[in-house]
Amino acid sequence: METQARKPLHPLVWVAGIAVVLFCGVGAAALMGWIGSPSAKPADPSVAAKLDARPAERQHSPAKLQVAAICHECGVVQSVLEVDTKGKGSGAGAVGGAVVGGVLGHQVGEGDDRKIGTVVGAVAGGLLGNEVEKHVRTTKAFEIAVRFDDGSSRVITEADQTSWRVGDKVKVINGVIHANS
Repeated sequence: METQARKPLHPLVWVAGIAVVLFCGVGAAALMGWIGSPSAKPADPSVAAKLDARPAERQHSPAKLQVAAICHECGVVQSVLEVDTKGKGSGAGAVGGAVVGGVLGHQVGEGDDRKIGTVVGAVAGGLLGNEVEKHVRTTKAFEIAVRFDDGSSRVITEADQTSWRVGDKVKVINGVIHANS
């Protein structure tokens, strides 16, 4: 039997293998929660503007004038919305996609066709890898619109599933919603 000389792996294959290992590690870290994400984001002013645009349904009695202390932190939940926040690409997805796309594109044709296939594969892989990374980093948040007793409105964003329902009486202290019994 003849023995064949073993050829070393192509450098692009090494780079692709390393990229796959890195992406698996980043994906596992993201799933385990080791990669941080912002837990709060600025409130969407459009929701509060919609609440303020509603006409007030108060009846005033001219004969009786009652002056009561107004709790500025107390209010009622007006709406609870689930919002998807699209993740931002760090560039790792684009680089990994470009490497994998370049390796796959390199398999097409011979000569100049192979070069063109490598470039097209790298560009397409980079675009696709970036979109995949954004999709993986998408998070859900919950926007809770609260109308306060003084007539003002505010939208509080919570990162976790919320138990608040429309009509719940709440008290907002330092941006955190508490039950107001």
